[in-house]
Amino acid sequence: MQRIMLRGKLHQARVTHAELNYEGSCAIDQDLLDAVNIREYEQIDIYNIENGERFHTYAISGERGSKMISLNGAAARKAAVGDRIIICAYAPMSEQQIESYDPNLVYLDADNNIVRTSKNIPLQLA
Repeated sequence: MQRIMLRGKLHQARVTHAELNYEGSCAIDQDLLDAVNIREYEQIDIYNIENGERFHTYAISGERGSKMISLNGAAARKAAVGDRIIICAYAPMSEQQIESYDPNLVYLDADNNIVRTSKNIPLQLA
C-alpha cells in the first residue's frame, strides 16, 4: 500500500502578483523552490489563509532572488496580492519509505524571506 504524504511546504508565503492573463500556474522564486525541493511543473496545492480557498496548480520558476509568488491564469481569481498562502507538494510513499522520511518545511516572513526550516510540524496541544 502507498500513502500520499506531505513532501514539502512553503508556509505563510505572501502573494506578490496575480496575473489573470498569463498562462495558468504559480511562479515561485527559484530560491524558494530550491529550499523546499519543488521542481518546475510539479503539481502543488495552494491553501489561502485569508479566504479559505484551496486549489491545485503547478509550479513554474520565478526570478531567483525576487521573493515572487505569482498566481497566474484562473488561480489569480483565488487570491489577492498580499494574501498569505500555504504551498504544498505531496508524494506517494510506501510504508517502508515513510519510516525514514521527513518533509521539507520552509517558513516565510511577510516579505517571503526564509525565517526558518524544519523537518517536522510542532505538536498541536489541546
